[in-house]
Amino acid sequence: MRRLHERLREEWLLAMLLAALPVLLWLTPGSASQTAVRLPELVHWDTLAALAGLMVLSRGLQESGYLFTAGRWLLGRVHSERMLAAVLVVFSAALSAVVTNDVALFIVVPLTLGLSSAARLPVGRLVIFEALAVNAGSALSPVGNPQNLYLWQSAGVPFLEFGLAMAPLAGGLMLALLAAIPLGFAGRRICFTENLPGLPLQRGLLWLTLILYPVLLVCAESGWSLPGAGVVIALYLVAARSVLRGVDWALLWVFALMFVDLGLLAGLPAVAALAAGLDQAPGGVLTAGIVLSQLISNVPAAIFLAGFTDDWRMLAWAVSVGGFGLAIGSMANLIALRLAREPGLWWAFHRWSVPALAAGWLIAWLASGSLETGLG
Repeated sequence: MRRLHERLREEWLLAMLLAALPVLLWLTPGSASQTAVRLPELVHWDTLAALAGLMVLSRGLQESGYLFTAGRWLLGRVHSERMLAAVLVVFSAALSAVVTNDVALFIVVPLTLGLSSAARLPVGRLVIFEALAVNAGSALSPVGNPQNLYLWQSAGVPFLEFGLAMAPLAGGLMLALLAAIPLGFAGRRICFTENLPGLPLQRGLLWLTLILYPVLLVCAESGWSLPGAGVVIALYLVAARSVLRGVDWALLWVFALMFVDLGLLAGLPAVAALAAGLDQAPGGVLTAGIVLSQLISNVPAAIFLAGFTDDWRMLAWAVSVGGFGLAIGSMANLIALRLAREPGLWWAFHRWSVPALAAGWLIAWLASGSLETGLG
């Protein structure tokens, strides 16, 4: 019973989605049997396949040890607290654009926690800035976070076009975050009293991952996500089975249930009527995406709102900004706070993330207005 309780605590989102499914089935007009038959049609299988492939590749990069080693090399050349924060922010943001925001945190946060044994540092504040950095950096890339991946796949636009559309927002968010570093970190000199811990390096695993990464991206852009992910998983099954054992496969069930639950929710007459005037509402898609992200997190907000607007760019901007603010705005925030396990960090996080939400909202509003003026 205790193990079941711990498992439910770990997979609370999956449990909530499962609990909501029968309620939504009951509320959906028509017979339950007819509704159940069309449930697989609500799942965006291309996104799910691309996500599975990216999870495997990201885990491969993580287990290769080279990303951790690169971070350790960078930190070994830092001599002030403020510069350390800047390096960690840039490193976190860059990683998140390539290996997704969640995986970036699984690499950077343990690296940061390891610093506490080698020097006296505001580790909790560093973790907070890393969480904000992965939300900002991942906004740039179609594969930087799950909501971008879904919107990129559903919009069917080229990889480069998506990245260029997100660049003004991601750039603005990163500049704002870097500008805040002097407010949170002193310029005093730091000295590491011990060597930072390392990881064993696996060169073959690194090369396998680097070769398969562009293959998966090309497949995803060409509409072949399912066969592409199948090839990636099959090759790891043969060459690096330990990587597959370390993948969080439950996350795929979470996303499949999100598609089903939110698809059913969007189909309810009352909800459809409420969302029908989304584009004409004050602030439109930008406001709706940011506010809804604060209530249900940015991934489900993106999935839900995508059914009511064709403006994928503004929706992607909205849910990227919505990752700031309340911790629930992005799963990356919750992961960072859970990894840090520092008393009082929850409240400290919101002292930085809520102003970051306000700044991000302003940046998105100004940048979107400038783009519309330029296009006009």
